[in-house]
Amino acid sequence: MLGSVEEHSTVSCSPMTTSPGARAVSRRTHGVEGVRRPREAPLESHLLPTTAAIGPDGRLSVGGIDLVELAQRFGTPLFVYDETHLRLRCREAVKAWGDGVAYATKAFLCKAMARIAHEEGLCLDVSTGGELHVVLAAGVPPDRIVVHGNNKSEEELAQALEVGVGRIVVDSFDEIERLGRLTDVARYGTRRPRVLVRVTPGVKAYTHEFVQTGHEDTKFGFSVASGAAAAAVSALELLPGVELVGVHAHIGSQVFETSSFERAAHILGRFFAPLGLPELVVGGGLGVAYVNGERAPSLSEWATATKRACLAAGVDPTTRITAEPGRSIVATAGITLYRVGTIKELPGIRTYVAVDGGMSDNPRPVLYGSGYEAFLPRAAHAWRPRAVRVVGKHCETGDVVVAEAQVPSDLKVGDILATPVTGAYGYAMASNYNKVTRPAVVFVSDGEAREVVRRETVEDLLRLDR
Repeated sequence: MLGSVEEHSTVSCSPMTTSPGARAVSRRTHGVEGVRRPREAPLESHLLPTTAAIGPDGRLSVGGIDLVELAQRFGTPLFVYDETHLRLRCREAVKAWGDGVAYATKAFLCKAMARIAHEEGLCLDVSTGGELHVVLAAGVPPDRIVVHGNNKSEEELAQALEVGVGRIVVDSFDEIERLGRLTDVARYGTRRPRVLVRVTPGVKAYTHEFVQTGHEDTKFGFSVASGAAAAAVSALELLPGVELVGVHAHIGSQVFETSSFERAAHILGRFFAPLGLPELVVGGGLGVAYVNGERAPSLSEWATATKRACLAAGVDPTTRITAEPGRSIVATAGITLYRVGTIKELPGIRTYVAVDGGMSDNPRPVLYGSGYEAFLPRAAHAWRPRAVRVVGKHCETGDVVVAEAQVPSDLKVGDILATPVTGAYGYAMASNYNKVTRPAVVFVSDGEAREVVRRETVEDLLRLDR
């Protein structure tokens, strides 16, 4: 098996690049103070899925299947998910937050993922009509669905009302007007739709500016400080066709410090407590480790700290306090496999290693300057002394997969190169830029592999053309 987390707890982080117009965020590192392992050290075990194991020959398997063999069987690029890991994280979320906790489908969604989240006791939150369509197609009961979105169309709201979703999170006064019009035209049975009001607590979480959502200058929700949140509550209480059941907030994504969640809970709790509503949703945003040396709180630690802060702010202990984890459920469950096509040495400058994917299957490095590790599944415990830049095949200089990667010295053309922790916002944000087809997605478990999303073909690229 891989070395323990404790064994590798002091490895320094890989540097990041900054995308044009975006501010890179320094990585949070938590190791033994004053002690750093070299960057070329093997990949730390906590960056790999639960069932990851290294055989006597040094090859890495997940779910009991050799990753190089998976690449040969299904082709590359390839998203590989550890189903055991997914189910364990879902169970951990339910244990930490209780009934009502919802999986944030924007992190990664296909029918198979929706079924797993539902089977393991989570609700599912969706933010568009398309996500709602996929979740319903997966067989998730409508009353286990939470509908989000800062600009829900009248058609999307009508669909949510028609199928009878469990909760609608209201995000604007325009949406309140739309709801009033829709519920006046047709009452959907005797059950009024249950809604929550999304508020912005005015907390600026320490994360990339593009994924901060709890501060005042945001497109999401109603400001507590300005009085807009109180006005929204009053407006919803006056709507006879809906039932206001709670308050919702979300401060951002990839947040490492529980203190950010605690600050938000303190403000949120003081606003929420006098309302006498039964439900409080604190959103998601828990960060995950992407590189050696990085650590993040567990789902349990996040829940404990946040609930404690809510109660300290005066929230009734009988309140249903829940959350909406996404990245922390799926990120580490996923690994992307690429095939190396070109190695270009620029003496005195750097070495470029080009793979058969890139920004079309993982735009996070371009959007957020996100850092990743790279390794060879055929030699998973090997040291990585060779400094390279892993890039994609797209016609963009900024098409970077890992800006400052460390790889084994014997890396060669034709090798399968892997990037870990790609289960969130990789496939979900994938595109067809340069008319590159999107990869297949494979779930592995107990020695079995199943293709849950097939690889696109060039014929698929023409489906919408007329």
